[in-house]
Amino acid sequence: MTSTKFNAPAAGLFLAGLVTVAATLSSISQASAANPSCGRASWYALTSQTASGERMDPSKLTAAHPRLGFGTKVEVINSRNGKSVVVRINDRGPFIKGRIIDVSKAAAGQLGMIKSGVAKVCYRVIS
Repeated sequence: MTSTKFNAPAAGLFLAGLVTVAATLSSISQASAANPSCGRASWYALTSQTASGERMDPSKLTAAHPRLGFGTKVEVINSRNGKSVVVRINDRGPFIKGRIIDVSKAAAGQLGMIKSGVAKVCYRVIS
């Protein structure tokens, strides 16, 4: 049987590093929530499999974003009419230059952008 010595200073440095990483990630999340991103959004109503592995359901409040983690909750606000909706990121996209987020048909309905197909929106991460 072999024994392993516990190196308390090394363990302390490791834990301090984890705390630093956690604090950095927390500040990034808070910065995202405080600083909304604005641009053009579109909507889609496919029923194919999403990048997260779940089937797209146009009746659910979901969205596609190129970088935000799956499950991230985002408040999207239509800049023209002030209507807003909270969506859950479950897919990747949009794949059209100049667009920042694709929302489901249900979310587009709440934003008042079904007929236009696109709208100028701002979004902010809420969780």
